[in-house]
Amino acid sequence: MIRGNILNIFTGEIYPGEVQIESGFISCVKKIKGDYKGILIPGLIDAHIHIESSMLTPASFAQAVVPHGTVGVVADPHEIANVMGIKGIEYMINDSKKVPLSFSFTAPSCVPATAFETSGAKISAKDIEYLMKKKEIVALGEMMNFPGIIRQDPEVMQKIYTSQSFGKPIDGHAPLLSGLDLCRYIRAGISTDHECCNQEEALEKIQLGMKIMIREGSSAQNMEELIKVGGEFLVSDDIHPQDLAKGHLDLLVQKAIKLGMDPLDAIEMVTINPANHYSLPMGAISPGKKADFIIVDNLDQFNVQKVYIGGKLVAKNGKPLFKISSSDVQSSFDLKRKNPQDFNISCSGSYAKVRVIGVIEGQIITYETEADLEIKKGIIQPAIDQDILKISVLERYGGNKISHSFVKGFGIQEGALASSVAHDSHNIVVVGTNAEEMAKCVEILRNNGGGLAAVSNSYQESLPLPIAGLMTIEPVSEVIKTLKNLHQQVKEMGCQLESPFMSMSFLSLLVIPQLKLSDLGLFDVNNFEFVPGIKEVFL
Repeated sequence: MIRGNILNIFTGEIYPGEVQIESGFISCVKKIKGDYKGILIPGLIDAHIHIESSMLTPASFAQAVVPHGTVGVVADPHEIANVMGIKGIEYMINDSKKVPLSFSFTAPSCVPATAFETSGAKISAKDIEYLMKKKEIVALGEMMNFPGIIRQDPEVMQKIYTSQSFGKPIDGHAPLLSGLDLCRYIRAGISTDHECCNQEEALEKIQLGMKIMIREGSSAQNMEELIKVGGEFLVSDDIHPQDLAKGHLDLLVQKAIKLGMDPLDAIEMVTINPANHYSLPMGAISPGKKADFIIVDNLDQFNVQKVYIGGKLVAKNGKPLFKISSSDVQSSFDLKRKNPQDFNISCSGSYAKVRVIGVIEGQIITYETEADLEIKKGIIQPAIDQDILKISVLERYGGNKISHSFVKGFGIQEGALASSVAHDSHNIVVVGTNAEEMAKCVEILRNNGGGLAAVSNSYQESLPLPIAGLMTIEPVSEVIKTLKNLHQQVKEMGCQLESPFMSMSFLSLLVIPQLKLSDLGLFDVNNFEFVPGIKEVFL
C-alpha cells in the first residue's frame, strides 16, 4: 500500500489517495485525507526507442533510465536484427528480463532496410509470423520501406497482413511523405510516424489520422518545431548514454512544459497514450494496471524523486536500487585490414565537380550540395578549408566492399573518426581529412570488434562495442567516461557538431532524405537510386 497525492490521468485531478497493491498490480485506489509531499503519477513509457543506439545492453539501459522515471519502453531492435537477425532480437529479449523495467519490443519490419546496402541478416514475412507469437512483441516495427507499401510489394504487404492478423499495430516511418503517396501508406494500416520535421508535415499526417510521435533524441530533435501542432507521444528514438546521464523522458516532459504544453497533456504522451496504443498493462494509477508509478516534486519542475515498479521501490533520488548482470553474445565482424590507398578516389584531370553530403545539426536528414575539388597525382583531394571531408562506408560482413564520397558539416581540421554504429546495416562509416588516419581508425574498430574511434596527429581514443558492433556490457559510467573523452578529442579536432558520432551514424541510412552513402555507393533517397559521386571532370 502506498499513499500520496495522486494525479488522476483520466480527469486531471490531484488528491490524497491510497494505492492498494496485490502481486505487483493495483487492486484498488481510494481517496483519503492527509497532507503529503510530491505527486504520485503513472510511470513513464517511451513509445519508440532503439536501445542499441545507447550502446548499452537492455539491462544496463534500464539501470540508466529507471532513476529518471522510465518504467517501460517499446523498443525496436532492428539495429541488432540487421546484424544478427532473429538471434539478435532474442538476445535483447532475454537480457531485458534481468531487470525490473518493462521492455516491450516491435518486430523489425525492414531487415535489411533496403536492397541498396549489405546487411548481416534478413527478416522475412515468415520470420515476422514467428516473432508475433512472442508475448514480448507488441507491434510491427517502423515500416521504413514506404516505396514498397506504395507499389504494393508482396513481401512487404505480407508482413503487414501478418501483424494485422495478430491484432497488433504497425509503426510508421515516412519522412516528408505527402499527398496521394501518404494516403496509400496510411491506407495500408500504418498508425504512427516519428519522422516529421516541420509543422506542415505533421499537420497533414494528423489530419489523415496518424498518431504523431514528437521525437527529441541525441541527434534528431523535433520538439520545438512540432510542439504547436501537437502529437500523441513524446519519444527519444535514438539517444546516447551521456545524454541518458542527464535524464530521459523526464527531460522531454520538462521541455514540453517549458515550451508551453499543459503538464497533463505532456504526461499523457508518456503514460496512458503509449499504454493504450500498444495494449500495455500500465500507464495509469487504476485497478488492474501494473503498480508502476513515480513521485515527482511538482508538475512544473517535474523532478523525479522515487520510482516504483510492480509496487516495489526501484530508484530513489536519481539512484537505481537494483543490480544488473548483462550477458554477452557472439557476433561476427568480418573485415580485412585496410591500407590508406583503399580510401582514395582516383580520377584523372586537374579538378573535379563532386556531389557532397551536407550534414544538418540536430537532424538526421541531409542535403545535397557540390564542390570543385583539386586532383593531385590522380587522387581527388578534400578541401579542409571549405569543410569538405572524405567519407567512406566499408562492408563488415566478409564481402570487403567499400564506397567513397565527400561530406560537409563536421568541421574537423585534422584526423578521422569512425563508427560501426551506422544505421541500418551497421557497416563501418569513417569521416576524415586524410586517407592515412582513416585507415588507422578503421583498423582500431577491426581489432575491437566494432565501436567508435577517433584518431588525430597526436591522439587516439576508442570505445569498443563487441556486442554486434553496437553495444557493450561495460557499466554506463565507464561508457560515458570514454564517450566524453572521444567527444573532447573530436572537438579539439575542430568538430562543431554536438553529437558527431550520432550524426555520422545516420549518413548511411538510405531511407532518410536526401543524399546518403552505403557500402554500394552514393544514394539519392528522394529518387531512390544510386548517383555518381563525380559530376564532371576538368582536364
